[in-house]
Amino acid sequence: MTSGPHPLDPALRAILSTVIAGNGVPAAAIDSVTEISGGSISRALLVESAGRRCFVKLNDVSLTGMFAAEADGLGALAACSALRVPRVFGHGVCGRQAYLVLEYLPLQPLRESRQASEAGRSLAALHRIRGPQFGWQRDNFIGSSPQYNTQQRTWALFFARQRLLPQLAMARGHGHHGKLIASGERLAEKLPALFVDHQPQPSLLHGDLWSGNAAADESGTLTLFDPAVYFGDREADLAMTELFGGFPDSFYAAYREAWPLADGFEQRKVLYNLYHVLNHLNLFGSGYLHQAERMIARLLAELGG
Repeated sequence: MTSGPHPLDPALRAILSTVIAGNGVPAAAIDSVTEISGGSISRALLVESAGRRCFVKLNDVSLTGMFAAEADGLGALAACSALRVPRVFGHGVCGRQAYLVLEYLPLQPLRESRQASEAGRSLAALHRIRGPQFGWQRDNFIGSSPQYNTQQRTWALFFARQRLLPQLAMARGHGHHGKLIASGERLAEKLPALFVDHQPQPSLLHGDLWSGNAAADESGTLTLFDPAVYFGDREADLAMTELFGGFPDSFYAAYREAWPLADGFEQRKVLYNLYHVLNHLNLFGSGYLHQAERMIARLLAELGG
């Protein structure tokens, strides 16, 4: 949905025209700039120049690293031929603004159909890309929160140190104390017990896979964007797909047919989604506090307190 023309600073307009043209091609004039919907963190523009349509994100210069991490993640996902990601044309800074220029793709929601089944198989293909350890070669972002990716050899250690404990530390910094922090830290200590019978291999994950970050392109191919990539347990991606609205049933059936899940997923799903609920607590406030506390209490009860 568009909201009308949007003026661009002349310096930024000049940079974008050069980035959109590409290496070795003379920059062409920008024909139109239209503000469009594109998420809650950055401003999004549809920019057209010499017949090429680009999706441009703009934000404060302090978030330059977020756009660099997004470009890195899209490049990683592009290694999977079974799905589509927008091509990255460039990113950088102009004055007080950071920008990211991507290929503009006409997209449609995943629907209950053969299209959703193909999407499930495509996600399984992505997860078959393996890494040497859990983590990633750089830190990135989950929403606008920092996501830490120092590599670890064991999944339980990675999830405790790079996922749960940093979110709990942020929550403490936002004034949350008492039960949430104490029980959350106790859960982090007990995580190895949850993985005695489940020892996943490091799979390439999208990392922020809810329905708003996945769609189908004009050919029906699964298209992923706004990643927070790392090598982790593939179940973490699947868990998040169920957290905010879910994907079509045929998506899950096709994924499980392509790569069945191990026993215990329903329990581990609570843990993996706890990370995202804690992140929402840190981003959006105490409306997520009781949900996080309930999830921690459930996991601790299943682990014997």
